[in-house]
Amino acid sequence: MSVRNIIIIGSGPAGYTAAIYTARANLNPLLFEGYLSGGQLMNTTEVENFPGYPKGITGPEMMMQFKEQAARFNTEFLAQNCDAVDFTKRPFKIMAAQKEYLAKAVIIATGATAQYLGLPSEQRLIGKGVSGCATCDGAFFKGEKVAVIGGGDSAIEEALFLTRFASEVVLIHRRDALRASKIMQDRVLNHAKIKVYWNTVVTECMGDTRLEKLKLKNTKTNQEQQEPFGGMFLGIGHTPTTEIFKGHLELDHKGYIVTKGKTTHTSVAGVFACGDVQDSVYRQAVTAAGSGCAAAIDAERWLEGQ
Repeated sequence: MSVRNIIIIGSGPAGYTAAIYTARANLNPLLFEGYLSGGQLMNTTEVENFPGYPKGITGPEMMMQFKEQAARFNTEFLAQNCDAVDFTKRPFKIMAAQKEYLAKAVIIATGATAQYLGLPSEQRLIGKGVSGCATCDGAFFKGEKVAVIGGGDSAIEEALFLTRFASEVVLIHRRDALRASKIMQDRVLNHAKIKVYWNTVVTECMGDTRLEKLKLKNTKTNQEQQEPFGGMFLGIGHTPTTEIFKGHLELDHKGYIVTKGKTTHTSVAGVFACGDVQDSVYRQAVTAAGSGCAAAIDAERWLEGQ
C-alpha cells in the first residue's frame, strides 16, 4: 500500500490553507473533506471580515475558492469522514469508508461546532438571524434587538460585544444566577443596553425567511410568550470535533487538541493540529487559515528532518 507524504483531515479555512501550502511544497496532500465540506463557514451567509474581500463574500463561495486554489496545486480530495486513526507507529494509519490510508505526517483541521439548542426551527434559521458567533455576525444587526442565550463568560462576552451594534441585547438564561466570573456579571448587569431574562428558555425561533420572533418559556411558571427579535446568538459553548482522536492525542479539559507553545505540533511527533480544533480563544476564519499555514510549514520541516 502506498504511503502518502501528508494527509489532512478537515476542510474549513485551516484544512484548505494547509493543503495549499503542502501542495505547493510538492508534498501531494490527500485531504479528507468530510461529508460536509467547508466547515462552519458553510452556515455563514456573509463574510465581511476576511482580508481581500472588500465587498464581502458568502461563506460557501469563499470555501469554494479556497478549495479551487488547493486543487490548482494538485491536492487530492476525498468527500469522506475519517472513522478511526492509529498514531502508535509510523506510517500513521487513517481509516475511512472501510479503507486504510497511510501517511508519513498528518494535519488535523476538523474544527469545532457551536452548541445549539437543538430546535428544528433554530436549525432552519441558522445564518438567517440565528448565529453561533457574535464577532463574525454582530455587525449585521445594527439597530436591532437581539437575544444571547447562556449564562457563562462566553455568553456575556457575546452580549457585551453586541451592544456596539444592537439597539438592545437580551441575555436569556435558564437559571436565576449567572455562571460567569464576578467581573463579567457586574459588567452585564450594569449595562444600560442589556436586559437579563432569568429562568427563561427559548422554545421556538419564528420567521419564514429570517428570524422575526422568539417563543420564550419561564421555567418556574411555565408561562409562554412571543417577543420580536432580529437576531439570536448562542453563547453556550463550542464542541471541538475530536471524538476519533481521544486516547491518541493529548486533549485539554474541553476536548481541544493540545499544541506545543506557538507551534502546531501535537503530543505525537508528525501529527499537527490547526484551526478551531486547537483554538478555543479566537475561532475566526482568518486565524484558522493562518494556523493552517503554520501546520503546513511545521509538517514540511518535520518531514525534511526525518
